[in-house]
Amino acid sequence: MNAWTRARDAALYAIDRGYSVFPLGIAKTPAIRSPHDKGHSCRGECGQPGHGVHDATTDPAYARQLFSLAAGARGYGIACGGKFIGLDLDRKNGVDGVASLNQLAKKHGFEVPAALTVCTPSGGYHVWLSTPDGVNVPNSAGRLGPGIDIRGTGGYLVGPGSQGRTGRYELHPTRGQADVLPAPAELIQLMLPTPIPRPTRQYVPTGDKATAALDGLVNVVLGAPDGTRNDRLYWAAAKAWAHVMDGHIAACDAEAALVEAAVRRGLAEAEATRTIASARRSAA
Repeated sequence: MNAWTRARDAALYAIDRGYSVFPLGIAKTPAIRSPHDKGHSCRGECGQPGHGVHDATTDPAYARQLFSLAAGARGYGIACGGKFIGLDLDRKNGVDGVASLNQLAKKHGFEVPAALTVCTPSGGYHVWLSTPDGVNVPNSAGRLGPGIDIRGTGGYLVGPGSQGRTGRYELHPTRGQADVLPAPAELIQLMLPTPIPRPTRQYVPTGDKATAALDGLVNVVLGAPDGTRNDRLYWAAAKAWAHVMDGHIAACDAEAALVEAAVRRGLAEAEATRTIASARRSAA
């Protein structure tokens, strides 16, 4: 069996277990070239493949189609985010992520779960964990300690059975069939970004039409149901930028109010800022 077939079959097996996958090349990067020019902000809204982790699917037929477009695929990525995150523990170049994690656990009083683990070619590990509903863990590299990377929302893990330049990713001999276990509460708190204190803005009608319009858009964001928060933010931001272009609202007021509302609704500040900036480009 060649590496392409092995990667495709392993990806289909991962789908059977409920994971969302997409093809990777030998360098662990997306195997399908983007259909857009460099610098684009599309995350798959165009309907074409070539958006990396945003191509990830749980549909076996679509996964087969993605692999048919990726002749250079030698592995597959498993999308993280939602309730599924990964600890990427590097052990190379004098860095030991396992030791760093154990030190972190001792310092903050938690135990590292004996969860499903994948061995990486460099001697490191990927530990698969779950988080509670509504917890949005961002990606980070080395923030928790040397050799500890977090694969959260918008990130991905290289799936077992994938071929990298220096070797294959394999299930751990004793923990390869373990369950995906909940991340300790103490670890989750460490993985979440430190909140930035913000003055609370009271959104009360003032009678001014422009202010009332911004208040209404803020309330759209605050009232967004789960699963629609980013879409509602984009819509509200597009409307706000139209008011800015008409001279009815100051750009700084629009951005500050919408970012604050998005953060209060549970979005990460960086993600909210990117969405608002994307809406601004579309309105220009």
